[in-house]
Order: sequence, then structure tokens, then C-alpha cells
Amino acid sequence: MKTDEVIVSFRGVRKTYDGETLVVKALDLDIYQGEFLTLLGPSGSGKTTCLMMLAGFEFPTGGEIRLDGQLLNSVPPHKRNIGMVFQNYALFPHLTVAQNVEYPLTVRKMPAAERAQRVHDALRMVRMEGFAKRYPSQLSGGQQQRIALARALVFEPRLVLMDEPLGALDKQLREHMQYELKALHEKLGLTFVYVTHDQGEALTMSDRVAVFDKGVVQQLDTVDALYETPCNEFVASFIGDSNTLRGTISGVDGQYCEIKLRDGTRVVGRSVGQARTGSDAVACIRPERLRLAPTAGRGLHGNTLASEVRGLIYFGDHVRMRCALPEQDECFVKVPLGTEALDTFVPGAPVALEFAPEHLRVFA
Repeated sequence: MKTDEVIVSFRGVRKTYDGETLVVKALDLDIYQGEFLTLLGPSGSGKTTCLMMLAGFEFPTGGEIRLDGQLLNSVPPHKRNIGMVFQNYALFPHLTVAQNVEYPLTVRKMPAAERAQRVHDALRMVRMEGFAKRYPSQLSGGQQQRIALARALVFEPRLVLMDEPLGALDKQLREHMQYELKALHEKLGLTFVYVTHDQGEALTMSDRVAVFDKGVVQQLDTVDALYETPCNEFVASFIGDSNTLRGTISGVDGQYCEIKLRDGTRVVGRSVGQARTGSDAVACIRPERLRLAPTAGRGLHGNTLASEVRGLIYFGDHVRMRCALPEQDECFVKVPLGTEALDTFVPGAPVALEFAPEHLRVFA
């Protein structure tokens, strides 16, 4: 369970490999005891570098990293009391499952009887106690992932770091393991720090998510806040699906503003940042927040877009409608199955889309 106790703190942390380009720029980040924090971002955004600096496999160029108040900047990995699960599992092929899990205890010179009990407990925790005598080559990818997790947990670390550990698994197994990891986290109450580029994975498991781009945390928030109230266009587009509208701000009224789109259509949305009349703006709205309007007349608070159907994509529980907007990128509308007259929306058919102002976020 997440508490208010800060277990890890990054203060002004920077990292460069060539002395010129900063991979991580002035990072300030607190990680709380018992939370599941995900570092999320595209390749090259700095998320994995942050995890490697916390693990001790990389050292910061500047700033401080502390664990329980202890400065970690020059502490080697094996002295940090941190468990690590790598993307490729990093199991020793010549050792059995039990020997792989036992390895961290052996290097810590733990008595044999205690080692045996801890290995048994760790394997039972990940439901792999019947595989102790097998070798990694005799296991599936999901089983190897469980063994790597058991090895990271066996010495009772202060926190557990995971670097895209589900990336090599197929979709169905990956989704199953997401739920298993979250359940194990809740059971153990340990602090998990997880790196991924998969936003669905982050939303499924995390208490909080730090969204990285170009070495900077763009937003650090709970998963629902990231999805519903992204702070900028990058977060809006990276977390979930989002439609983008471009235009110019034509009026500001408190928390809301009017944006004039490129074809002259005017819509109202919630202003994010310092909106000023006449400035260029990008507005984002989720596909499920758009609704099919009966006509092209005035919709919800006047927010109606005239568009043309490009095609329908079947998703099982809903249909995605591809729509063309005048002088804008294509947009998608999430249409529930069973929607009346859905079969009349053939490619080329005109359709009006409506939405409420609070669901359109305008970034000036």
C-alpha cells in the first residue's frame, strides 16, 4: 500500500553520455514507499536511463539520488538492496531455476538453510515451486519471467526495478502477467518502479505514471488524471487515443476558450495553460467523447464538427469510425455496438460529430 513516506528522491539529476547532449535534464522526482510507479515514454526519452541510475548500472552526471536518505551516486549495485528484473530476464543458462533464484543470497553469504527456505518461499510466491530443478532453456518466456521476478524478490529488497520485463511475451500472456504483477505488488506492499513504452501496460498496473519525453518528465500523475486531464499535447497523444484539432484562439472566458478551426468552424473547450486571443492552439479530444449528432445543426453547446465517413473498424466491443475533417487530420469516433443505423454510415457519407466543451482540452 502506498504511503506518504518518500523512499527514493531524485534532485536535479542530469545524465549525458557525450558531454553535450543531456539524456536526462534536471530531474526532480519522489518515489513513495509501497507505490507502483511507472516510467513511461518513447525510445530515447530518458526513462530507462533513470532506472539504470537508480539501479547503479549508470551514474548521474549531476544531481543526487537518495534511497532512504542515503546518497547513492557512487554506491555499487550490489550494495543498494534493490531487486532488478531485466527485459531479457538475464538468467544463468548453466544454473537450475533454484540456483538462479539462490544466487543473490549466495553472494550475500547467507547460511545454506536460510537460503533454501527463502528460495522455496520465492518460488512459491510466483507459483513456480515445481520447476526448481529445471534449467532456463526448459521454460517458456512467461515462466522465465516469473523466475527472474523470484530472484529479484528473494533477498527481500527495499524496492524492485523492472525494465520492460513483459516486452518479449505475446499479447495474451503479457496482459495476464500485468494482472499477476499488480496482484503481487498489492500482496507484498513493496515499492515497484517499472519502465515501459506501452501506455496500456502503464495504465493497467500503476498507482502513478511519470511520462517522459526528451529527458524531461512531462507529467507525473495518477493514471486517471493522466488520461482525463493531460497537461500538454504530447501527454494527450501518448496516453491513450486522442484526436487533434488545430486552429486559433478567438476568445477566452475564464477556464474556457473558443478556438477557430482552419475551415472557420468555432468550438469551445477547456483552456490548458495561458490562452490568449489570436494565438495558435492545438485541441485534443478522446474518441469516446465524440458522439454522432442527428444533423449538422447546433450540437452540445454549439460544439459540432461536419465530417465525412472514411471507414469502420470493428474492435469487438465497439466500432471505430474513421472520419475526415476539413483541413484537419483524420479523427476517430468510438461508436458502441448496437448504435442505431450504424450500417448507413458508409464511406463518403456525411456525419456530424458533437461533444461537450469540458472534454476538449485546448493547448495554446
